[in-house]
Amino acid sequence: MPSVIGGINIQNNAGISNFGDAFYLSPKSANKTNTGSGAVNTANFLMTNNGVNATGVVDPDVADQNIVANA
Repeated sequence: MPSVIGGINIQNNAGISNFGDAFYLSPKSANKTNTGSGAVNTANFLMTNNGVNATGVVDPDVADQNIVANA
């Protein structure tokens, strides 16, 4: 399934970057991060204007994303 893409700018990669055809891609791990408003924005030029905020960290779920290992 060929495609034409525009310019790419990768600032940080902690996982897999795939360009081209792929039969099977699956995450091997999952984690959860609690951050405040505008904390994980990514851009070359960034300006955030945030007032007072609070981040709720209560999570009643036992598992958010189950990872099933396929060898």
